[in-house]
Amino acid sequence: MAQAGHRKCLCCGDFFIPDARNRDRQRYCSAATCRLSSKSASQAAWLSKPQNTDYFRGPVHVQRVQSWRLAHPGYSAGKPAKAPAPQALQDSLIAQAPDSIEETAIRTEMPDAARGAALQDLLHASTPVLAGLIAHLFDLTLQDDIAITTRRLVQMGHDLIDRSHRHENAQTSAAP
Repeated sequence: MAQAGHRKCLCCGDFFIPDARNRDRQRYCSAATCRLSSKSASQAAWLSKPQNTDYFRGPVHVQRVQSWRLAHPGYSAGKPAKAPAPQALQDSLIAQAPDSIEETAIRTEMPDAARGAALQDLLHASTPVLAGLIAHLFDLTLQDDIAITTRRLVQMGHDLIDRSHRHENAQTSAAP
């Protein structure tokens, strides 16, 4: 027997609690098959009324639909194209001219020009992965230490790029 407030589904026969906003009219539960059954029963009931039998038929309705389609071109073209596939997580390497920072014998000591760069210049809000990776790999916890290490890595990168450009230029300009 149903408890107070429960109703028996006309499709599956299970008891359910109707939605509070629709409790007087809801006769089907929320299962997918029951919703389909509800939709079919609703459409059959609507079409069985005499005033609705020719609702979508006849030249008047054909003209109505044709004029609406002319007023709304492209509506029935279907779903919009899917978004393009996501790009790589890493931007392509942009070759930059090396700064005038001299190489030092000890990499942990940075020249004054590199030491003056603000922490925010190297660690942007968009690069928390870089900061986390550096902190993890070098076992660092302070932002100043992370910034120093980042500056050192940036300098090494500039040095590598500069060396590769020198190497490429030497190969292309060498006499055969």
